[in-house]
Amino acid sequence: MIRIATVNVNGIRAAWRKGMEPWIQGVDADLITMQEVRAANDIALGILDAVDGYTAASADSTEAKGRAGVAVISRGTAPVEVRVGNGDEYFDAAGRWIEADYRLSDGKLLTVVSAYVHSGEVDTPKQVDKYRFLEQMLVRMPQIREHADHALVTGDLNVCHTEKDLKNWKANRKKAGFLLEERAYFDRFFGELGWVDVHRALSGDIDGPYTWWSMRGKAFDTDAGWRIDYQMATPELAELARVARVDRAPDYASRWSDHAPLVIDYDLPALV
Repeated sequence: MIRIATVNVNGIRAAWRKGMEPWIQGVDADLITMQEVRAANDIALGILDAVDGYTAASADSTEAKGRAGVAVISRGTAPVEVRVGNGDEYFDAAGRWIEADYRLSDGKLLTVVSAYVHSGEVDTPKQVDKYRFLEQMLVRMPQIREHADHALVTGDLNVCHTEKDLKNWKANRKKAGFLLEERAYFDRFFGELGWVDVHRALSGDIDGPYTWWSMRGKAFDTDAGWRIDYQMATPELAELARVARVDRAPDYASRWSDHAPLVIDYDLPALV
């Protein structure tokens, strides 16, 4: 069994001060992908390499200081190859997409992506960039599927696919993150491309479970959240998914990020 966790850390240095390291040691994950690292690669890798038993496989910072950034760490092994960017040169220095290949003990190849899609803002260049990024995902995801035996895109994708994924969906119909145009891309990911929303598949037709709550007001206490963190798997890998959970902090004061980690177990042989 392989455990894979993904989380938007909302700044690796701040998360570390607030208690992220004990979570890593306790979650018992083989792979952890991170988004919004917000640190240069040498700083991020220096922090993550210090985690006992883990290798900071890769990190990709952005040219915009203090913004974005993605990373992958693995327990007991290193990736056989790492690639930065989703194939569109426009995003090569954006710190929003990194791929890591791992060999499994049965000889098969597992590709894991840490992705951080733009939050966007209606009628602004930020929203234009978001659509361009989502459009490129339609190109890159089939290529990854051809490249590896198993492929998994994880991360903060900043879109709630359905009304079940957003507590206050009626009030957010015209806001970035729940626009029909954004959600249509996810229809294509899970329809035309054939990938699987593993968290939803395992959780069933229920509200949430949410993965992000605003730091403002009582959103966390009342569970007025958004499910914007995903593990999207190729069908063959999705069939091997067994258990999913959101590692929601017990209370507001215990949070080390405004997101909660999404943790999923897969019936896969060990990484080598």
